[in-house]
Amino acid sequence: MAQRGANPPAVEPLSPSRRNPFDKVRQPRRAELWELLVARDNEAFAALDWAPVADDFWPERFEGISALGSLDPADWTLAYPSLESYRDDWLRMARNFLDVPLADGDHLGLLYAMTTLDRFEFDGDRALVWKRFRAEAPLRDGGFWTIASQSLFRLHRDGDRWRIAGFVGYLPLPTEAEA
Repeated sequence: MAQRGANPPAVEPLSPSRRNPFDKVRQPRRAELWELLVARDNEAFAALDWAPVADDFWPERFEGISALGSLDPADWTLAYPSLESYRDDWLRMARNFLDVPLADGDHLGLLYAMTTLDRFEFDGDRALVWKRFRAEAPLRDGGFWTIASQSLFRLHRDGDRWRIAGFVGYLPLPTEAEA
């Protein structure tokens, strides 16, 4: 039986931001997680296609917490009690993002430019990864689209691969001047 998601979409190395910054030999876990959390996610998001990322999640263990832009955990919600609820919102967010009238029209390029994995913690078959989104992109009308957000992903090893067990997302990200 073929594994769903076993053949993720190829990523064209069009710019340095689209290349895996982690050496597959010296940093294999980080390289693997970059492919999962950045490359595969960005490609699928820009294609409005959940299928390439579906198997990157552990449905039986998954939950997603929304920080709602707040650092105060009292404000957070269990926004995604199931993978299906997250999938539906992920597709909605992808549609909304693709509707943003970027001046250069390069939504995929912006996804790569704005996304970084800044910190990793590994302990056996568990990992925490901090994913950050920071961008200010010109719009066709002369305005700007901005984002400054971060998420903390919980991953579990499943045989020879990592799978997303959950996340705390939509956390505020201080501006570079505040950091």
